[in-house]
Amino acid sequence: MPIIHASELNQKKIQELIHTTIKSGGLCVFPTETVYGIGADATQDEAVKKIFIAKGRPSDNPLIVHLSSKKDLTQCVREIPEIAYPLMDEFWPGPLTLVFKKSPSISPLVTGGLDTVGIRIPSSILAQQVIQAAGVPLCAPSANISGKPSATLFSHVLDDFKDRVDLLIDGGKVTIGLESTVLDLTTPIPTLLRPGAITQKMIEDVLKVSILDATKDYIEGIPKSPGMKYKHYAPSGELSLVKGDFNQVIQYLTDAIVKNENIGIIAPKEYIDKLKGKHLLSMGSILDPNEIGSNLFSALRTMDQQHIQTIYIPVLDDQDLGQAIMNRLLKAASYRIIDLSEAR
Repeated sequence: MPIIHASELNQKKIQELIHTTIKSGGLCVFPTETVYGIGADATQDEAVKKIFIAKGRPSDNPLIVHLSSKKDLTQCVREIPEIAYPLMDEFWPGPLTLVFKKSPSISPLVTGGLDTVGIRIPSSILAQQVIQAAGVPLCAPSANISGKPSATLFSHVLDDFKDRVDLLIDGGKVTIGLESTVLDLTTPIPTLLRPGAITQKMIEDVLKVSILDATKDYIEGIPKSPGMKYKHYAPSGELSLVKGDFNQVIQYLTDAIVKNENIGIIAPKEYIDKLKGKHLLSMGSILDPNEIGSNLFSALRTMDQQHIQTIYIPVLDDQDLGQAIMNRLLKAASYRIIDLSEAR
């Protein structure tokens, strides 16, 4: 199984290899600006099936289709509502997925049998090179075993997919580290299905109207976006979120370490600096949510590598990008929260 390095993507023979692999129904893992994705031809049923098999992913969990240009959108969707244009102008290429009514050219397996499809154009130059070389729309969910933390480093995809795909592309560490924002444009009012780096406020500032937020649940029990129905992002150990003021959380974690020195703690630097223990991981400064978001999944995977069975993370501010970070943390913890204010 070939491993391609980012510097090789402009070589004609490499572009031909990607094209041949995808057109023949193969799978290619590649980096985007959000997380690594596992790509297949979104128009081929058999190719799409391979993604679900490789990831161990439920077949009713829809996939996102990646394009390299807006001009390719018309082959994937039946109609483009007017409200989509300002969003595409502002945020494409970038980490925003828009949900449209799908065209027959997209395999029904991509959408879990729904008549809607999520589309985005990555801003990553490497991702665009891969999609252009493939020459077809690529459905590309995050390159991780289903339910586990997403891959933000090449070592992560090597761990998960070394013997499960046809091509691996090494792009180093991704920049954002959280999956794209997903916004449904097929509803009467645009509806946020998954928060990401493009925040609700950013969307509303462009549209000049309020949108709905369905991230705490899914509409009528139908998951229109990845991550709305099944367990996601979870480490192997039991993860709990700790809610309270700074000093309360520090005291609780200090006491927990005294009781069990083998617990793992993932937290902003400001917390880690106040703690002493064997398995402490800093996500970055609490003042830099972008850094925290980019390091989150890697920290969860490190805990797995160290075989940590009990993990704690402080509850973080959920404003702006913090909404996306807390969305991932809550799902990774199966909504398990230790609320210290209730212990008073």
